[in-house]
Amino acid sequence: MDEEFKEKLKEEAKEATEGNEAQEECDEVDEEVDESYDEEENYEDDEYEGEDEDGDEGDEDEIEMDGGDEEYDGFEAEEDYNIDEDGPVEKARVLVLFNQLEEKDAYSVLRGYDPASLNFTPNYNIHVATEQEEYDAVVSALNEEGFEASCINLKDDHKMLNRLIVENPPDVVFNLVELFNADQGLEGCVAGFFDLFEVPYTGAPPFCLFLCRQKALTKKILLQNGVATAPFRYLEEPIIEPSHGLHYPLIVKPSLEDGSTGVEAASVVYDYSQLLHRIDRLYAEFDAPVLVEEFLEGKELHVSVLGNDPPKVLPIEEFCFEDLDKDHPPLITYDIKWNPLAPAYHNVHTFCPADIDEETEELVTELALKAYAVTFCRDYARIDVRLGRDGKPYVLEVNPNPDLTEGVSFMESAEEAGLTFSKTLRKIVKYALKRK
Repeated sequence: MDEEFKEKLKEEAKEATEGNEAQEECDEVDEEVDESYDEEENYEDDEYEGEDEDGDEGDEDEIEMDGGDEEYDGFEAEEDYNIDEDGPVEKARVLVLFNQLEEKDAYSVLRGYDPASLNFTPNYNIHVATEQEEYDAVVSALNEEGFEASCINLKDDHKMLNRLIVENPPDVVFNLVELFNADQGLEGCVAGFFDLFEVPYTGAPPFCLFLCRQKALTKKILLQNGVATAPFRYLEEPIIEPSHGLHYPLIVKPSLEDGSTGVEAASVVYDYSQLLHRIDRLYAEFDAPVLVEEFLEGKELHVSVLGNDPPKVLPIEEFCFEDLDKDHPPLITYDIKWNPLAPAYHNVHTFCPADIDEETEELVTELALKAYAVTFCRDYARIDVRLGRDGKPYVLEVNPNPDLTEGVSFMESAEEAGLTFSKTLRKIVKYALKRK
């Protein structure tokens, strides 16, 4: 998380504790990480509809991938994932690799605040685990499962990367690297480096990582393979005609960001004036292409997929927005996802399995597995889905290598499936070791 977000947390903490006893001062954060943004490829046509003119949701020719056409008969039990997960691991050396540039994690600034001092009652703990604590939890869980795991921060050091992978390669890398040279667009290059020296690693290959960072290109590939996604426009310039062909309400978001960066309550717009204002705001802030798409007002579902041959869908997670303020649209903003000092963070809840009927579950499962296949996800991923007013599911985004925090999102679904945190990590490592 960047310096701006850290400062925001500090400011909001001061506002939230206004009128109460002052909290002890937190340590100042010294380093600033500059975010850079890739330029997305140009397209011959910036208009993409949710369906073709003939009413089909994509071309007949589809990308094929092993496991993608496997008919899913529902999650049954842990044996569905049998890859000898309980067999010996022969003390395989697992390098848990990440790349964190900041000396202090953004969440460390919260440790000095008392939840009772806030001017609202938090429903969840504001003392969120830091990234280092999450990485340490992965290492501890893997060691518990019999691996010889260790954790190293690259700190953008390509010489260190060379020593770790070329000079003294581990049996497998647990790849948690999300950027390099302060550039999230280079995430796939690190995976490519592992491939170059034939070191197996967990999660998605380079093509998938590059593709899924480009939201518009991903949506186009989904549509070409019959995977429904909301109608949208991709804007390289902050220009859109009033007759854009989309139906309000619309949602406007950066095309090259992830983790809900740039998504706020004001991202949902209801007329042309609001649309123009939001587009101008994002271009000024990110200086990068913008995605405008129809805002689907049905249920939001997170579909976690585990495995390869074939992949399986874990119990589906549903988000409940009923406790949000009436003027807040039902969507997951950056604050709701990441900012425990924001009241909205505490007013969105999840439950798993989702409250959907059997037919909808089957449609969502089929859609997620196809999205997983045509974007070349591997080992594990999360597919974000929304239901339209007609109850039809649409893919919002494909998230390779999603967050593996214990008890959250992907891991919440895994736990509902009867898999412990450590067993789930073990399976992911074993998938990678099969490629050794």
